Amino acid sequence: MRKERKMKMKGRISRIGSYAISSSIRDHHQQQPCITCTTFNILAPIYKRLNHEDPSCRESDYRAFWMTRNQSILDWLLYERSSIICLQEFWVGNEELVNIYEKRLGAAGYTSFKLGRTNNRGDGLLTAVHKDFLRVLNCRELLFNDCGDRVAQLLHVELATTPFTQCRNSNDLRQEILIVNTHLLFPHDSSLCLVRLNQVYKILQCVESYQTENNLNPMSIILCGDWNGSKRGHVYKFLRSQGFVSSYDTAHQYTDADAHKWVSHRNHRGNICGVDFIWLLNPNSYRKLLKTSWNEAVFGMFKYLLRRALRTEHDAFAFLKADNCDDCITYSGFCEALRHLNLVGHCYGLSAEETKDLWVQADIDGNGVLDFEGFQQRIWNPTGTEQGDEHGNEVQDNGSKDSKLQTIGFSIKNAVLFPPEVEKGRWPDDYSLSDHARLTVVFSPIRMPCSQLIP
Repeated sequence: MRKERKMKMKGRISRIGSYAISSSIRDHHQQQPCITCTTFNILAPIYKRLNHEDPSCRESDYRAFWMTRNQSILDWLLYERSSIICLQEFWVGNEELVNIYEKRLGAAGYTSFKLGRTNNRGDGLLTAVHKDFLRVLNCRELLFNDCGDRVAQLLHVELATTPFTQCRNSNDLRQEILIVNTHLLFPHDSSLCLVRLNQVYKILQCVESYQTENNLNPMSIILCGDWNGSKRGHVYKFLRSQGFVSSYDTAHQYTDADAHKWVSHRNHRGNICGVDFIWLLNPNSYRKLLKTSWNEAVFGMFKYLLRRALRTEHDAFAFLKADNCDDCITYSGFCEALRHLNLVGHCYGLSAEETKDLWVQADIDGNGVLDFEGFQQRIWNPTGTEQGDEHGNEVQDNGSKDSKLQTIGFSIKNAVLFPPEVEKGRWPDDYSLSDHARLTVVFSPIRMPCSQLIP
């Protein structure tokens, strides 16, 4: 029975593979080559528990177990043959396992880059790019140096073949992509929400800085990884405000209301959730200023924590104005409330500048106080939507008539989660490769104009 199920699942993947993964693939309508991207948290053996009654019993103590499982993971990855492979919880601390991955991936035509978490945590990231599809121009490592010891990789790559033959000699057609692989901190409690949001902010700052330092025009950005947060979270909203779209949701035409339709992880608490994403930002997509998005994201988190902690608007107003008898909120009372909400007062809390920026969003007229009516309008019950629909941030900028700069973006042709049960919101009991599902997305290059300036 298991063998039949395995063959059925393999057949399903091969249908995706026959469409887009082998080097001879062409888009059936546009006759353009596709590239594919796979993200997969492979569950490091140092974290995989073999006996739930004995948490100290880990797979890392049994070579035959972790070797068999990781060889199976490699079999699947090499069978699928994605253009880009992004792995999280890669056991960088085990030299034998590292050598196996590097040897097998290298023999299959991949160039791979690994990065361990800080403070010798044992696991980390591995990003592999297939030489038939992409050439690596540069690689950068991002160390967050925070309480989670998390890291990220940034790869600057170029399409190995020109997808638009009529423009093969054109100097104004950009054929480059930025790829990020990361694994965000798990939200063990609400105090870590700000840390996680800050990790994403640092990633986007790194991407922006890299583009500016190298005088690069806007290009497609693909963010891959285990984001340890769902479509309802602050990280998701933050990325959306920057113009990124969830590739899987776009491929399946899911909206925010469809968050329950798929899962990708069964966590250590036994809960199933959707946390693995491949985000796409095309160079002609609308983007807010990064600092603006960051301020709005932090302000949204503050309002969420406030509403969760206090039942009514009157309670919340009293909480913010503290002991001020003038019946208004002042900056000092606002700061004290932030301290109670655990947003300031510790090493990973908001800085003095960020706290001031947060206050400016509340005190929009700049008179230094916020009365009850202002509190209702700006904090408790703001007018307008804080988040658009699924595609609301993908505003296409066709450019001015004088703009001649062309680039390559991507349309999302398909996306699949494996095992297939997770696409129906269920976690199969007989799945043992990892505690995460594998996500693969098929991208088709398309020509588009791009903005001359990066915000």
